[in-house]
Amino acid sequence: MAQIPNLDNAPLNLTSLREQSQKELLNILKNIRGKKCLVIDPKLGSSLSSIIQTSLLKEHGVELRHLSADPLQTDCIKVVFLVRSQLDLMKFICSNVHDDVSKGLQREYFVYFVPRRTVVCEKILEEENVYNLMTIGEYPLYIVPLDEDVLSFELDLAYKESQVDGDTSSLWHIAKAIHKLEFSFGVIPNVRAKGKGSVRVADILNRMQAEEPVNSPDMVVPEINTLILLDREVDMVTPMLSQLTYEGLLDECLHVNNGSVELDASIMGLQQEGKKIKVPLNSSDKLFKEIRDLNFEVVVQILRQKATSMKQDYTEVTTTTQSVSELKDFVKKLNSLPEMTRHINLAQHLSTFTSKPAFLGQLDMEHTIVEAQSYDICFEYIEELIHKQEPLVNVLRLLILFSITSSGLPKKQFDYLRRELLHSYGFEHMATLNNLEKAGLLRKQESKSNWLTIKRALQLVVEDTDTANPNDIAYVFSGYAPLSIRLVQHAVRSGWRPIEEILKLLPGPHSETRRGRFSSSPSYDTLQASANIDKVADGRRSLVLVVFIGGITFAEISALRFLSAQVCQICCMKGWHMI
Repeated sequence: MAQIPNLDNAPLNLTSLREQSQKELLNILKNIRGKKCLVIDPKLGSSLSSIIQTSLLKEHGVELRHLSADPLQTDCIKVVFLVRSQLDLMKFICSNVHDDVSKGLQREYFVYFVPRRTVVCEKILEEENVYNLMTIGEYPLYIVPLDEDVLSFELDLAYKESQVDGDTSSLWHIAKAIHKLEFSFGVIPNVRAKGKGSVRVADILNRMQAEEPVNSPDMVVPEINTLILLDREVDMVTPMLSQLTYEGLLDECLHVNNGSVELDASIMGLQQEGKKIKVPLNSSDKLFKEIRDLNFEVVVQILRQKATSMKQDYTEVTTTTQSVSELKDFVKKLNSLPEMTRHINLAQHLSTFTSKPAFLGQLDMEHTIVEAQSYDICFEYIEELIHKQEPLVNVLRLLILFSITSSGLPKKQFDYLRRELLHSYGFEHMATLNNLEKAGLLRKQESKSNWLTIKRALQLVVEDTDTANPNDIAYVFSGYAPLSIRLVQHAVRSGWRPIEEILKLLPGPHSETRRGRFSSSPSYDTLQASANIDKVADGRRSLVLVVFIGGITFAEISALRFLSAQVCQICCMKGWHMI
């Protein structure tokens, strides 16, 4: 199956966005005549794999390499560095150039920054005396379509930069990406924002529209009717919970990266000891599209049923006389055998994790913490995990969940757990704990917790959830409805005015505005004046663009798809990965 997903069924013409990104990259390469070596920073390489086939690059005389501190091995005279604007990558480039100079190699160097150049990066190139040897440019890749309803800004470090380092430059990047979308699909008339970063993005977006207007005729109805901007810090409970959808569990156990997982070949039943293979996971795989958003326990049942049905069909074909049409139907089923085999192997591997007592115990404790009614039991459980030296990431996720739902920990217990963590896992993790404190994820208790009020008002815990035939988004966590998606649910159904008091209990300000030709003076009151602001005038289904500033889990994406099937079409954009 192809790594690049098929976007034909996307609610927007995402194929045109991908083709535009392809064209811009190929134009850069065409302008550098002759054979050239394209040196890509590793993270950017996985992003480009969702945009352009390697074979297409080779057709344009491109030799591919990954950027590292090691000397560049190529016979090409022309070297093109395609990199994000990060300081460590500048050091690698300088190291490569210095190595060439020391060997007496004469090459032409081109550095293209993604999506834009920065003064601080160019300053490093100048200080290392390589700037004058280079041609500098930009490759404006702001958005990567990961699937037919998921776009990514590919800003992996931005959450830390924003929450810990105080660097909010990513907010401009996000606003620029949305503004570029508007040039293709029209000015988005309704904008709802929750969180400090989201409100900033909304303001920057309006300023960009004023400075560089989207020139679309007044009679054209925008393809995207509503934009919902959510800061990740508004809901840090959800990403701390173990995801229970099929795709979510794949991410938990195998780490999904740009629509694929890399794993040992043995997991897929291949006799290739120690070899790693990449398995694509996108909607081009029909079986994956069918089961990706289901609770994992349901997925196992479906795969079992499909395998049993195929076995019965095989028995009938081999023991009875079949008509040509019946044989044809059977052959069609056989065409899906590779997909079946792939997901049975993956499900079997996941089952080795989900059947472990440690995993089941963690799930029970997560739900206990979310219920926020057994403080002592939760504290003792986390304390025991630390003393047993369970995986640090698992311990920290539970501890952060505990801290958020309790509005921090009492000073005595905060200091105690912090000391125990350092004793058990080593003092080299002190920087990690300090960063968690700076981000507000782990802190001392200074006020009474509002979690119980929020939980009850938004109905975040749903009893007797039917995971097989769900009627609520809570199925993705087997009884917990993601707070973030509850906010989206209210936004698209009746606006945020009915839950305004609850919004005030969550981090950051909120705003609702009307833009473009729909309102000359955007304001909260103007937007609320209409009872059904998300209805499209020409009768089309409303399309909502949900932008998470700070990353989104696959379980939340599944909840959005469930909501979309009920309410409206939703296209999701990831702000950046949280971890």
